[in-house]
This record gives sequence, structure tokens and C-alpha cells, in this order.
Amino acid sequence: MTHTIAAYAAPSPKAPLEPTTVPRRELGEHDILIDIKFAGICHSDIHQVNAEWGVGTFPMVPGHEIAGVVAEVGSSVTRYAVGDRVGVGCFVDSCRECANCRAGLEQYCTGEPGTVMTYNSFGRDGNPTYGGYAEQIVVDENYALRIPDGIPLDTAAPLLCAGITVYSPLTRWGAGPGKKVAVVGLGGLGHMAVKIAHAMGAEVTVLSQSLRKKDDGLRLGADDYAATSDPATFERFANTFDLIVNTVSAELDMGAYLGLLSTGGTMVQVGLPERPAELPLAALIHGRRSLAGSLIGGIPETQEMLDFCAAHGIGAEIEVIPAERINEAYSRVLASDVRYRFVIDTATI
Repeated sequence: MTHTIAAYAAPSPKAPLEPTTVPRRELGEHDILIDIKFAGICHSDIHQVNAEWGVGTFPMVPGHEIAGVVAEVGSSVTRYAVGDRVGVGCFVDSCRECANCRAGLEQYCTGEPGTVMTYNSFGRDGNPTYGGYAEQIVVDENYALRIPDGIPLDTAAPLLCAGITVYSPLTRWGAGPGKKVAVVGLGGLGHMAVKIAHAMGAEVTVLSQSLRKKDDGLRLGADDYAATSDPATFERFANTFDLIVNTVSAELDMGAYLGLLSTGGTMVQVGLPERPAELPLAALIHGRRSLAGSLIGGIPETQEMLDFCAAHGIGAEIEVIPAERINEAYSRVLASDVRYRFVIDTATI
């Protein structure tokens, strides 16, 4: 059995989002029903609504940066109670049995049904998943996160994707005191990378196309800020950084950026360009450098990230909008006209 809730959905590829209703499953014994309070708008929502990452399932209700309050719990739920502040990120299920799932790396699930994404995916019941641009969501308790009291729900929502996407590589590659970290791009992901790397104690430099956001970058915790449109930047920072986190999806001169790494340094891709990048092997070989990739984070690491952000007073920089402005917000994201994350007040759906 299911019940119907209000939501905003794209009825077909590239179509504007519009008010609609979608089904939510009834609670299973380990499910929780969440009243969604806020939902962040991620650039990947736009990619999927536009079917740029392959064929999508429509009508599509995007949204994988979800913050809300538990409204009801299944009969066997032990992790949460009614009234708890919770979040849902990019996925809502996985096989739970493969080596990655057992290691808390559910985002890399190799079993069946694989990682079940929060929307534009199919659950174990064979039905489409619908995301956070909606009144409510039903999710297994093991795939929900506890939002600490120290973070407001509206600034917490983007942490469920943008926050964990940068926290995971910063942790994995050892950002901390004595480490020089560069963040490429100061957008939804980049601004979180600056805040988190700074809180970890690293020396942080923002590498952005222009100096337009320099004041913001320094305010958010960067120690330095440089324009990549200026060739002198690549001379100034040659052989400098222990870690570069590339948050942009633009096609870059990979050789130039790899040349900014110190000996043994690593550049981590979290932005995904549409076309494959040319890999300059000489830049890797001559500096014993590494080029790596990272995809969101598993449930344990995402909870760790939320606790870290609460302890350091970190939330996203947001602009809260009513649901009727979602399409306008999409246009503004594409024009880089947001500082730094749109968040939907779902009470307006």
C-alpha cells in the first residue's frame, strides 16, 4: 500500500518542474516517515532532470539533500524516534552484504540491487524512488542520518551531498595541520571544502577562474585565493600543494593543475566533466603524483561529517526559496548566480 504526497516534479526530460503528487510506500518495520523541512538544490539535480547522465525515469522528483523531522516509525525501528532531527543524502538502500557495504562504503555497493539512489532509481520493490522536493519521504532507518542540534536544518540540508562529497576526500587524503590544500572552484561544493579543510587545520588556497569571490573565500576560511585565468598563478604555486580537491565539472588543463602538486601530492576529482579528460602521464610520473576520484560517502562517514560540522559550527551558505521558484533557481545555478546553495522551504510545496 502507498499514500500520496505533494511534490514538485519534472514531467519529462528538460521540462520545467511543476506541482504534482507522487506515491510514498507505507512504513515497513524498519522504515521511518520523515516530514521534510528543507531540500537543497544540487547541480546534479539539473543534470538528471535534463537527462544529461543517461535516460531518466519520469516524472522525476529530484532532491538528495534532505533535512527534516521523524513523523512516524516502523514497528522494529530502534535508531530513531518521533521528533528526531534527521537527514537523507544521495542514496536510500544498498545490498548490505558486499565487502563495500560491510565496510560502510555503501556508495560503492557491488551487490544487488546496488546503491539505490534517493531519486531517479528503483527500490527493492521495483518502484521508482522520489526525492526531497516533496512533503515527506519514507526511508529505511539504516540509511538516515542524525542531524545534531548544533546545525539548523536549513543549513544542514546541503551537507548531505555537498558536505560529504568534499569531507570524504579531505579525510581520506589527510587534510590537516601542516598540509597545503587547494580547492578548485568556489561553488556549492567548493565553499564547503574551504570551510571543512580550514576547520581541519589545513592551509587552504582557493583556485577560481577569477577573483570575483575572493572576499567570500577568505571569509569562509581560505588563507589565499588566486585566479586560474592568470598564467602567473601556475608559476607561483608550482610544486606546492599536498592535496587538490577539484570541485568543478569544467574541462581543465590537467597537466597544469597536476604541476601544482608537491612531490607525492594527490589531485582528487569530485566534479565530473561531460567528456573524458586527457591524462598527462608525465606530470604524474615526474612528481610521483596521484590523480584520484571520490564519490560522496557512506553512512558512517556521513554521520561523522555531520558531527564534525556541528562541533565546528559549520553549515552551508544558503539562499532559502519557496518551491514556486525552483525553475528560477535552476536557471541561476546554471548562471553561477548563487552563493552558495539554494534550499527549498518544503512547507511551500
